[in-house]
Amino acid sequence: MGDSQLRSAADRGATATAGAARDFFAGAGLLARGLGLVLRSPRLLGLGLLPALLAGLLYAAAVITLIAFVDDLAAAVTWFADDWSAFWRGLVRVVAGAALLGLGGLLSVLTFTAVTLLIGDPFYEKISGLVEHRYGGVPDEVEVPLLASLGRSLRDSLRLIGLSVLLGLPLFVAGFIPVVGQTVVPVLGGAVAGWLLAVELTGVPFQRRDKRLRDRRAALRARRPLALGFGVAVFACFLIPLGAVLLMPAAVAGGTLLSRKVLGLPTEVVTTPSL
Repeated sequence: MGDSQLRSAADRGATATAGAARDFFAGAGLLARGLGLVLRSPRLLGLGLLPALLAGLLYAAAVITLIAFVDDLAAAVTWFADDWSAFWRGLVRVVAGAALLGLGGLLSVLTFTAVTLLIGDPFYEKISGLVEHRYGGVPDEVEVPLLASLGRSLRDSLRLIGLSVLLGLPLFVAGFIPVVGQTVVPVLGGAVAGWLLAVELTGVPFQRRDKRLRDRRAALRARRPLALGFGVAVFACFLIPLGAVLLMPAAVAGGTLLSRKVLGLPTEVVTTPSL
């Protein structure tokens, strides 16, 4: 390969990297735009907070229970250290306890969205519909009966929760690997969580178009950096105490904007009345 070909390949690689980075930050910006929409509309904020608050109370009880029993759980998963010296046994169990709490936090963030969307399906359907109307509506909208919509949401939520658990467990085990578990695994976990959140939060707009989970994944894969940017931003904000509850309406609004982006629909204001 000649110098000119090497330079051309390097230029293409740099252009692709720059484009991916631009899309990633544009995706993160969709959450900010969603937040701006709900802050300007108390109606949207109120619609989204109620189911998120209910789910938040359920998850808070689960987290408190995990913290209360983390020592017993850490001892159970490190049975092999029972005969070790007190120092090494204690060290291993401290690491195990931290990993259990980390896994619990990751699974909480991943499953909180699915559970909240299921609890508040009619509320989030309304929020998403108002956002769609503001940006030009849904030309190919399909009326889905409420029971059918709830049934599909339940199936999709269960599948995504199951996938979250399947992906979370290997990350939990990898967290025990020295150095890698404290550096690579958190980054990988954030990327996985971001992708799953992007898939979950685009469910309502895709269902409105009678598109299934596989259609959603395919559309998001075509704009992966954009979807990851949005999902990782949501994940980071959901890690903040009460962030998942307070930002859920903004995440739903941002997920609707992401859906319109990946489907090639306008995301600039078409109707100006307040949401």
